[in-house]
Amino acid sequence: MSEKINKEHWDWEFGSHTTWWGWSAKELWAYRNLLGRLVRRDFLLNYQQTILGPLWILFQPILTLATFVVVFNKLVGIDTGDIPPVLFYLSGIVLWNFFNDSFIGTAFTFRENSEVFSKVYFPRLVMPLSVISTNFFRFLMQFILLLLVMVWFWVVEDVPVTINKWVIVLPFSILLISVIGLSLGLIFSVLTAKYRDLVNLVHLGVRMLMFLTPVIYPLNIIPENFRWLVLWNPLTPLFELTRYSLLGHGTFTIPHLLYSTLVAVLLLLASLMIFNKQGDKLIDVV
Repeated sequence: MSEKINKEHWDWEFGSHTTWWGWSAKELWAYRNLLGRLVRRDFLLNYQQTILGPLWILFQPILTLATFVVVFNKLVGIDTGDIPPVLFYLSGIVLWNFFNDSFIGTAFTFRENSEVFSKVYFPRLVMPLSVISTNFFRFLMQFILLLLVMVWFWVVEDVPVTINKWVIVLPFSILLISVIGLSLGLIFSVLTAKYRDLVNLVHLGVRMLMFLTPVIYPLNIIPENFRWLVLWNPLTPLFELTRYSLLGHGTFTIPHLLYSTLVAVLLLLASLMIFNKQGDKLIDVV
């Protein structure tokens, strides 16, 4: 009789058993209000006491754009083809910022939230999802900036608009970029909680990955002998697709897009399983 009462009274039961697949969409939906509050908290922490406030979301890519144009276009002389350098670099910066911030923001989930995790129960996945949501909002603002610059070049500079039918696939491409960033972040959140040396390597590795992604150069200028190295990166076809759909120039094939999709799906499944299996054990480590 007492066992029956306990089952009817308690909503959760905590134990030492861990599973590879320990979350459900129903449970995550039940914590949607917490997710919204975490997004609001992250936004306020980043911009509440700054002079420019949310304008930093736009100011940062503008400063990066000016640096890239001067260094890589004027000094190094990287040819951006028929795409004006400002549009070429800004499109790469907006996409790369989204991936970089999503990856780095989730890669230290356990280290930065260990005190909260050890005291309050909620699905651990809510934290990485709040990071992705916050960065998606930042991405939208920067993407609108890109569209406004495109309109400027179209109206004032008389650069022809080359948006084509592939723009329909653009949301799917952006979704895959966020999935890859989230998945890598979940995997490294487990690793950085166990091995502190990886914290510095993560920052170094993501900077090196940028040079294997067509952010500052178009794929077609890479010699054939080395192009496979850049195409090994699943982000490459997604960046090229984005430029082709918006600016009319980009190098990709259907097999390349299928490769990026397959890698994103496998990474997501593997990262969720690792995050769930190791998440509860890491609370005693961090």
